[in-house]
Amino acid sequence: MADPSSYRPQPGQIPDSPGVYRFRDEHRRVIYVGKAKSLRQRLANYFQDVAGLHPRTATMVTTAASVEWTVVSTEVEALQLEYSWIKEYDPRFNVKYRDDKSYPSLAVTLNEEYPRVQVMRGPKKKGVRYFGPYAHAWAIRETVDLMLRVFPVRTCSAGVFKRSAQIGRPCLLGYIGKCSAPCVGRVTPEEHRELAEDFCDFMAGRTGAYLSRLEKEMHIAAEDMEYEKAARLRDDIGALRRAMEKNAVVLADATDADLIAVAEDELEAAVQIFHVRGGRVRGQRGWVTDKVEAVDTAGLVEHALQQLYGEEKGESVPKEVLVPAVPEDTPALAQWLAERRGSQVSLRIPQRGDKKALMETVHRNAQQSLALHKTKRASDLTTRSRALEEIAEALELDGAPLRIECFDISHLQGDDVVASMVVFEDGLARKSEYRRFQVKSFEGQDDVRSMHEVVSRRFRRYLVEKSKTGEWDPQDGEDGPPEDDGKPKRFAYPPQLVVVDGGQPQVAAAKRALDELGIDDVAVCGLAKRLEEVWLPGEDDPVVLPRTSEGLYLLQRVRDEAHRFAIQYQRSKRGKRLKAGPLDEVPGLGESRKQALVKHFGSVKKLRQATIDQICEVPGIGRKTAETVAAALAGAAPAGPAVNTATGEIIEDENPAPAGASSERGTEQ
Repeated sequence: MADPSSYRPQPGQIPDSPGVYRFRDEHRRVIYVGKAKSLRQRLANYFQDVAGLHPRTATMVTTAASVEWTVVSTEVEALQLEYSWIKEYDPRFNVKYRDDKSYPSLAVTLNEEYPRVQVMRGPKKKGVRYFGPYAHAWAIRETVDLMLRVFPVRTCSAGVFKRSAQIGRPCLLGYIGKCSAPCVGRVTPEEHRELAEDFCDFMAGRTGAYLSRLEKEMHIAAEDMEYEKAARLRDDIGALRRAMEKNAVVLADATDADLIAVAEDELEAAVQIFHVRGGRVRGQRGWVTDKVEAVDTAGLVEHALQQLYGEEKGESVPKEVLVPAVPEDTPALAQWLAERRGSQVSLRIPQRGDKKALMETVHRNAQQSLALHKTKRASDLTTRSRALEEIAEALELDGAPLRIECFDISHLQGDDVVASMVVFEDGLARKSEYRRFQVKSFEGQDDVRSMHEVVSRRFRRYLVEKSKTGEWDPQDGEDGPPEDDGKPKRFAYPPQLVVVDGGQPQVAAAKRALDELGIDDVAVCGLAKRLEEVWLPGEDDPVVLPRTSEGLYLLQRVRDEAHRFAIQYQRSKRGKRLKAGPLDEVPGLGESRKQALVKHFGSVKKLRQATIDQICEVPGIGRKTAETVAAALAGAAPAGPAVNTATGEIIEDENPAPAGASSERGTEQ
């Protein structure tokens, strides 16, 4: 551990102005990002007697080896820069909320010619209107099913829509009146878009005016003795009211607000957010975090606001944000929120009335979420810890293997040989660390040689990263200056245990690769599929773990995950190879220009017969590219005629080839 006084800036060096600071460790990795109204006053707090610091702060400053800062003009700029750096560097000592689930939202794709209503998860897309998130996808589908009676907006996928347009017949929803069937021209694009916008207005809480209009139309229809129309409008009103009843009114003044509550203990904190639109709860989500830094409730609220609204703009940021405690920089946060919304945003603590009562409900949800998380984590943590201890005991390791990497080789009869590397940390899959390899040094089927190559490449990259940080001095003179961007490196962290999918030969190959690189602090084992035996280097007999062993179960999960990831990559490569055509061999010719060439000439066969001048007529194709295309097609073997196997007739190539696909028959390898 470093002594903070060893890297403390000199007196007067730190400016007395707003800014953002970064602590780095001895390997130049950013481990903490913070902001301050006065950099001088804030950083001085870190360099007092370590014994007087909060234990988490003391751990951070003794792990760090340097500190640097960036001066900004305002506190709002400091807030924005802090958020950007936390996202970029993923510092280990900053609070980072993790979603306890991927919440679904109701989405309307207004960026399409015919907007579609659907359930969406994941990051938000430009031009799509979102409502929610909701706790369950079925809740969205029930609401949509009720509203399609009044707003018959398209809900089908692009494939179903295109198919219905081709055959001139709508899907079932079009026949039962729950889709306006724009695919067959029952409504114009403008009329369908108006339906979608009315749907969005109703979901946004503007319900009163629309219901009043429908009731007025119903009475007029009844007076004109158009009883069927009046009955249909009556049923529409009933359907909309049933949809509204699913979200009870919680705030009588039709408020648009987000309510944020925090439940915490010494180690963890849970955040719950209720999204209220038009006085009704339109969505809910929750996060849980480890308190890796010394932070109070106000600080947790500030981090939650950054994560919640960091990527949002416009109406996604409400007029009012209600919180249990106001952060220190409330004016700067309010200004930041206002800039994202485009108008003023109120950030305050509810004091009385319905808003305070609803905040208490949100807080109870946060408490339940934290209790449930702790119950699950205690059970899972106990099981994972036992599994790691059993592995360490069976393999006679010095300690529990907190990071395990597993390698698997995949191919199809010696073709498209690939490998996978999956990573488990603390018994859990770390998918962001997964890696894929193409075996390059030879062709054919040799799993042992492939394993040696892949393990060598992985750990050679590890040694290169160590050389960049100064942790390792290579003998071959390839050492370079340390990288100073502070971002996590792809192969920077070594595992305590390498697992290979296979028996003695594969284990020996992996061990030989490590020995050749001079790495002697990484354990190696193999898990053979047939009897689930664990093989160690240089041992004639395997280690047999009990069938009920949690350690064996963890090794099986790691091995199966590596196998799945390798198979997925191998199938992807094989699919691309089988779809390859002669145009794929033309250097510098991208997918768009390939499609333009095939579309212009109708097929690769006709393109092969074209002159260079004719090829130049295609938009985006210059003469040099045309000459390259002509030369490549001239060198490729012409396709033989296609034959109908049922009749023996030769099929003439008259139909244009589909975009993106090869039009040459018989050229697949």
